[in-house]
Amino acid sequence: QVQLVESGGGLVQAGGSLRLSCAASGRTFSDYAMGWFRQAPGMEREFVAAIIRKGEYKYYADSVKGRFTISRDNAKNTVYLIMNSLKLEDTAVYYCARSIRSGQAMSVEEYNYWGQGTQVTVSS
Repeated sequence: QVQLVESGGGLVQAGGSLRLSCAASGRTFSDYAMGWFRQAPGMEREFVAAIIRKGEYKYYADSVKGRFTISRDNAKNTVYLIMNSLKLEDTAVYYCARSIRSGQAMSVEEYNYWGQGTQVTVSS
């Protein structure tokens, strides 16, 4: 069984930065792509960023491109999301997820393990 535990969320002013971390259990972390999604109240869960298993390719939603950076440390079974220039509309619960694939995966349906989520609130 795979467990994913996010940390690093919180309250930040617009224009500020946060770093989210997601620690994964299990021995197969490096076999799979990892992703970050977010869900605002009353909205569908949406893709934010993904990184393939060895980390050489990364994918971003247009809304975060140039501001967010995804990375992974396979030796530590951890994936990160650095969020800069945060905007009010970035407020959401952020979820870490493990894909069913090793390569590109940008839809909710391509992920089968999810963390419990961490709240990110951006204030004006």
